[in-house]
Formats: sequence, C-alpha cells, structure tokens
Amino acid sequence: MHTVRAAAEHLRDLEPYDPRYLSARIGLNANENPYGMPAAAKLALKNALDSEPLYRYPDPLGLELCTALAHRLDVPRACVVLGNGGDELLFNLCLAYGGAGRTVLTAPPTFSAYHTNAVLTRTALLEVPRASGISPEGLLDFRVHEEAILQQLSASNPDLVVLTSPNNPTGDCLTLSFIQELLDATDAVVLIDQAYVEFAHPSYDATPLLRNNANLALLRTFSKAYGLAGLRIGYLVASEEIAGELRKVRQPYSVDTLAALAALAALEEEAETLAAIAHSNSERERVAKALGQLGLGLFVAPSEANFLLFRVPAAHEVWQRLYDGYGILVRDLSLMPGLASCLRVSMGTPQENDAFLEALATILSKDQATAPPSAALDTPA
Repeated sequence: MHTVRAAAEHLRDLEPYDPRYLSARIGLNANENPYGMPAAAKLALKNALDSEPLYRYPDPLGLELCTALAHRLDVPRACVVLGNGGDELLFNLCLAYGGAGRTVLTAPPTFSAYHTNAVLTRTALLEVPRASGISPEGLLDFRVHEEAILQQLSASNPDLVVLTSPNNPTGDCLTLSFIQELLDATDAVVLIDQAYVEFAHPSYDATPLLRNNANLALLRTFSKAYGLAGLRIGYLVASEEIAGELRKVRQPYSVDTLAALAALAALEEEAETLAAIAHSNSERERVAKALGQLGLGLFVAPSEANFLLFRVPAAHEVWQRLYDGYGILVRDLSLMPGLASCLRVSMGTPQENDAFLEALATILSKDQATAPPSAALDTPA
C-alpha cells in the first residue's frame, strides 16, 4: 500500500494558518508585550520547577486560577473556563454551538481564526463586512455596520455571533450599548473577543453586561498585556450554562501546570503589567501621529489595542524592504479582503518603534524621489 486515504472533504480548500513568522531583529508583527514576562510570573515558574510534581497531570480545570479570575470579575467560579490560549476556546465555542446546519455571524476584516473554526466545524459563516473608508477626521474607518448586523440577526437567526473589541487587526471597539442591543435581539450566544481589552479605555470593558445577559460570553487572554504568549493560556467567562457546554468539548489537561501558575502570579502582582500597558498606549499615540497625515502622510486606523493598522502604497514591497533591509518584521495584511495596501505594526519599545519609523521614512522617501511627479499616496476605495 503506497497511498494514503484523503482527508475530510471540508478540508480540501482550507489553507493552514500562516502567521508569516520569520526570525527578525525587531519583531513588531504578533502584538506581543515587548517588555516581556512579569518578574512575578518568572519567579513562579522557577519555584515550580523545584516544588511542583510536574510528572503528575495538572488540575484539569485550573481551579485556583479560575477562583482568582472569578473573584476579579465578580462571577461564580463555574462561569470561568480556561483554555490553551484564546484559540482553543474559540474553537471549542464553535464545537459547542456550531456544526452542520448552524450559522456563525462575524464582521470582517477580523481575526482569521473565526473563519477557520467555522470551516473545521462545518458551521455556515455569515459575514457582515465592516466599513472601509476615511472618517471626517482623516482616519481609516473600519467600524462595524451596527444596523446591518442587527438586521441580519433578525433575518438569518444565527446560532452564534462572534465580534471583537478591540478588533484585530483594525483596533476599533464596540460600545456597550451596541453589545446590549445584540444581546436583546437574539438568544444566540454572543461572544465578544476582548483579547486586547487591557489596552482599551475602561468604558469598553464588557464585564458589567455579564450579570444580566445569559447569552453573553467574553474571551480574554494572558498572551498580550500579561506577556505570557509563549505559555498559551486564555480564559472565557460566561453564564454557567455556556461554560458548562464548553467543558463538554474541551480537551482534558489543555492548560498545563506552569502556565496556570504563571498566570496566577501575573494576575496577583499587576504593577509591571499595568506599567507595560501605559507604555504601550503612550507609544501607540506617538507612533500614530508619526505615521499619520501630519507625519509620514499615511492613513492610520484609530486603535484601542497595542497595534496600529495603516495604509501604505506598495504595501507588500514595503513589508519586504523593512524585513530585508532593516530586520524589522511587521504584519502584511494587504491581501486580506478589505485591507488592500494595509500593514499592521505592533507597539514595541520606544527604541524599536523609532527604528521602525526611521526605516519606513527612509523607504518612503526613496520611493517619492523616484516616483513620477503625478504619483500620489493611495486612498481607500
């Protein structure tokens, strides 16, 4: 026998997730915390190597961390579910509430995992595209079409709604009043992915809506603000009914002992994390001005996250030149529907951000010097 049986038919046209990871001098492509893991988390890991019986399986539900999170969010412990990063929880949500004959509503451009999870679980995907234009303030405008989403809820009655606030890769947030409208309009599970919420204005924190809305689920992660991306730990908070369904489909022991201990330590001693968030937000405003109309003259999307989306002529070529010429890696999104000519840059340290801005300015100045007199910056359609 020299052949292998074909995989499932619904995988035929699915492309593997490709984050375009490359080794770089300066990595500004993955929205990580450039200041690293908090000291308390590092100490917890070191102590665990000496004291924890790592030859034993971990607590299957991570009860100590769940208890701490529940206390912080003012919900029962049974409302918190841990996952191997937010990605596992997103997939589990589709396993529990999607499937053949069911529909999930999303609003692209957004996190590509939502589409992939729908395909993997044979869930029909209903997409309500975001705006794609320029705001009166001269900024890229990718806000959700609130009325269109509400109309689709009424017309199509999806089983699951997945929206992101702040949205990756555009950086905009949903108002709590709109989220409440969604919850009032449907009995479908409404997941608000808040992986970047620590960087956003407190008015965008949707946890106050949990108390009176049994169909609301919130996704959070320790990968971004808390600097634990390499340990892969996230959590979802929802009603006990939703959390109970997720426990039916989650993989056993998906959160390891070390990840749970590091997350607990980072949560209990937050001074470093809060300082890193403040630095990132300050840099976000500085870099946005440097990229924008009064700086390099580019169109930038307003952001409540730790990254900026901007539009630049010949975006893929600029991405390649940043990497080849300067060792700087940003995220090329220019082939993603709705994001023509767009790149996304994560907020690094001030020194890293300076290097990025200087390199980009040099590339653009060389292009302008060789361009014909009539050439102009691209503008969104």
